[in-house]
Amino acid sequence: MKTLKDVKKGQSAVVVKVHSEGAIRRRIMDMGITKGVEIYVRKVAPLGDPMELTVRGYELSLRKADAGMIEVE
Repeated sequence: MKTLKDVKKGQSAVVVKVHSEGAIRRRIMDMGITKGVEIYVRKVAPLGDPMELTVRGYELSLRKADAGMIEVE
């Protein structure tokens, strides 16, 4: 299973599923990360956390722990 944290800087991926529950799942989905949406990885911090993403035309920073819950293809 490939997750969003495995996507390298400059690459894009399409969300397959969000593997979390409750408030965390709701928060991720409220940020616009839902099944079928394309995510572009703009930057990754020097120590790897957080990642800066482009989702639905806006920039978003996401921790690697949260990115690991998002399955992509």
